[in-house]
Amino acid sequence: TMTENGSSPQELEMKESAPPSPSVTLDETENSEKNQKNVEVMQERINLQNLPIRAYMDQTVVPILLDGMAALAKERPPNPVEWLATYLLKHNPQNPGNQ
Repeated sequence: TMTENGSSPQELEMKESAPPSPSVTLDETENSEKNQKNVEVMQERINLQNLPIRAYMDQTVVPILLDGMAALAKERPPNPVEWLATYLLKHNPQNPGNQ
């Protein structure tokens, strides 16, 4: 006997008992995770944009600037502005290569 979709009852039984094939590949999962992370980063940036000036500075610049200025005071290089700029670039927490 055939069912409405043209399959025999045995074929339907085999289809139903077979384990489901993965419909999402590893690459798709990785892309999905990357997309989710990108969305979170964008939301964080939007949230930062809505902060008052002092809160924005306290959350983004002040911590690394204080660390850099403390290191600068210990080091006392002849070119303090350039030294501090280099320190900030090397220790930038927003640069994934620095973490």
